[in-house]
Amino acid sequence: MAAKAGHVTAGDPDSQPQKHRRLHQLLAKCSDVKSIVFFLTCTAFLFHFSTGILYRLVYHSPSSVTTLSPPQLLNVSTVEPPMTAAEQEFDIIDTFETEDKITLVRILNEASMKEKKTVIVTMMNQAWAEPNSTFDAFLDGFYAGEGTERLLRHVVVVCLDNEAYSRCNEVHPRRCFLLKTTGVDFSGEKLFMVPDYLRMMWRRTEFLGSLLKLGYNFLFTDMDTMWLRDPFTRLFSEVDFQVAGDYYRFNGNSSDLRNKVNGGFNFVVANRKTVEFYNYWYASRLRFPGKNEQVVLERIKHDLYIKQIGLTIRILDPVYFGNFCQPKWNISKVCIMHGNCCSGKRTKVKDLRHVLQDWQNYMSVVASGKADGHKLGFRKPMNCWRRGRRH
Repeated sequence: MAAKAGHVTAGDPDSQPQKHRRLHQLLAKCSDVKSIVFFLTCTAFLFHFSTGILYRLVYHSPSSVTTLSPPQLLNVSTVEPPMTAAEQEFDIIDTFETEDKITLVRILNEASMKEKKTVIVTMMNQAWAEPNSTFDAFLDGFYAGEGTERLLRHVVVVCLDNEAYSRCNEVHPRRCFLLKTTGVDFSGEKLFMVPDYLRMMWRRTEFLGSLLKLGYNFLFTDMDTMWLRDPFTRLFSEVDFQVAGDYYRFNGNSSDLRNKVNGGFNFVVANRKTVEFYNYWYASRLRFPGKNEQVVLERIKHDLYIKQIGLTIRILDPVYFGNFCQPKWNISKVCIMHGNCCSGKRTKVKDLRHVLQDWQNYMSVVASGKADGHKLGFRKPMNCWRRGRRH
């Protein structure tokens, strides 16, 4: 008998019970797939969510990051004594070839002030090493300065390319170190804040940190600086990190960290606190992309982490540590004159030479015993200021 319309027989493959069984099997499979998809979706969401939170904590929240113990830094007591040279040499994590490290240690040992294990460090590339350029003006300042010529034996010149290294060995032998940087050409003039300038400044910070790990105190000076008097006489004792101040933001209190810094001149004592500080400073470049080391120092000097490691900081008085940004100078007190606030190598060298000429004129008047010596001073760095206005 034919089945009635709308009904199925028990043997029909599409009978109702079989349809239900198939539906249940399909739903079970879908349920398994949904569970897997749901699990993977939740896992991905939690990963991205936690990563975003961590990213904000580490890189975008200065107030939060200071409460963390950076994983790349040592967790040491703030009262631990400075490391000995032997302890520090085993703690090197910099990318020096063994031969380069041996050469560096030899240079530092020969150049250091034996009783203090202190060196004076500056850096240059080919552009600044050219004859009658920045390097020559820098050296001439030591010869003309009062009590500064004797300090030249302690000056280590870190050269960023082969041409600078060759010229350095011609005029300042046995005090030149070639700092190799793979894949970067530092030889040309680097204008302020261009990418290669930033790479050069951060390479400098990394290198100076390695000197602390070797156990050497250092006084770092930008090469565009005239040393007119011995600056060591104006440094503070028992201070870990001392840095030149900005004239316009200096309130007369060297302990006040609200004073702005000038990263082109600083004195650092080698101990565990400063090793940690330089590691932290260098690592902080990732928190502030596109910023140079001076700007980052301004951002991190108030961080809680700096207080936790017990680092002592002083801002040096611009009366003694002068620069071209200042509107006036006291020639009877100034120790160094930094040619900052100036772009263009030739322009800078011209005004640095004027500083040297004015200083020699002043010294000759003082030596002659004339009473009007105190009325003399430095002419304004008009080449730099005019170029600055044009730009």
